[in-house]
Amino acid sequence: MPKKNRYTKIIDEKFVLPSQKGGGVIKFEAWEYEEQIVKYNMAYINKNIFPNDNGRVLGYDNSHNYHHKHYLGDIYEVDDFISYEELVERFQNDIKEFIQW
Repeated sequence: MPKKNRYTKIIDEKFVLPSQKGGGVIKFEAWEYEEQIVKYNMAYINKNIFPNDNGRVLGYDNSHNYHHKHYLGDIYEVDDFISYEELVERFQNDIKEFIQW
């Protein structure tokens, strides 16, 4: 994998949810190299639901050189990784447990 300073950040989104939808913040970040997403993270943060892990209730990322899911402080390897886009869909389905669309 190339040096991190060669990555180009292509996604940097933050959505603040109103309390009637569940509150908290949803964040998406992704970086690419040679038109491939090489680094990403997405998270639902709400310290009212989970005060640990900086409020991260749910998240997916590939830091530490492997794809994994954060869920209420626990970490699970994503051993069936297909693509970033598929993980975004999975994240959007998982988050329904905590928020209202």
